[in-house]
Amino acid sequence: MSINYTELSKEISYALRHAPWEYELELDAEGFVPIEQLLFALNESEKYERNIDLTDLEHIIKISEKKRHEIVANKIRALYGHSVPQMIKKIAGTPPAILYHGTTHRALKSILNEGLKPMRRQYVHLSIDTDMATQVGKRRDSTPIILQIDTVKAEDAGVHFYIGNERVWLCDFIPADTLTILR
Repeated sequence: MSINYTELSKEISYALRHAPWEYELELDAEGFVPIEQLLFALNESEKYERNIDLTDLEHIIKISEKKRHEIVANKIRALYGHSVPQMIKKIAGTPPAILYHGTTHRALKSILNEGLKPMRRQYVHLSIDTDMATQVGKRRDSTPIILQIDTVKAEDAGVHFYIGNERVWLCDFIPADTLTILR
């Protein structure tokens, strides 16, 4: 029996990022839950043709272009995109000198006046390249605006950056004066 891995990945992201309580999961300070707990919750619903197991989770992580999840020891977590009230601790780091953010035409005026805010998420998400920023921006606008962020200037202004994964950086806020419209 085959599993729709796209559907499963979306459900895991929803459970770990936005609604762990709906699955009776409790995130630790770093956003991890025991794999056994997640598998129990997924299999309890009987939504899938067969029971989901560790190899399914490993497969989702392996095939994901965006590297949304991570397994460490016997735990799994979403790497970014959280909207849960509990603040997920992230590892601080020094990002590349330039990062990018894809946004909508509708949001641009506000961003240029007030800076980039996390909105309904815990952190502002930034990409290491324009391709990913464009892909993210296209979720809400067919021709997104791509902003370029001067991370050195942002750090000088007191912004702290955190590692999301190898292509995504996170921060609490980006001041408007560190942004440039790339296209």
